[in-house]
Amino acid sequence: MSFEDFLDMLSVFSDSATPDIKSHYAFRIFDFDEDGTLSRKDLEKLVNCLTGQGEEVSLSNAEMEQLIQNILEESDIDKDGTINLSEFQHVVSRSPDFVSSFKIVL
Repeated sequence: MSFEDFLDMLSVFSDSATPDIKSHYAFRIFDFDEDGTLSRKDLEKLVNCLTGQGEEVSLSNAEMEQLIQNILEESDIDKDGTINLSEFQHVVSRSPDFVSSFKIVL
């Protein structure tokens, strides 16, 4: 990675980055298998990261399944079982805190 690439990456986390750029980058971060969609496996991995994967606070299988189902019901507009970039951006656009919270404070 060049220094310019590094700066481009960090610029996404600045206050001046547009919501579209921030949501696109967030989508790429959450797409763990890099297939262009957020699948059930991606969502499970994301939830585990957010809830303390491998720690005592991990969700049960039933809780995980219910949470992923709820996420897909709210986000999967075309009902194909995954969340694509435009679906993700639609969900993020309804979250006013996303843009202000997707940043790095130095």
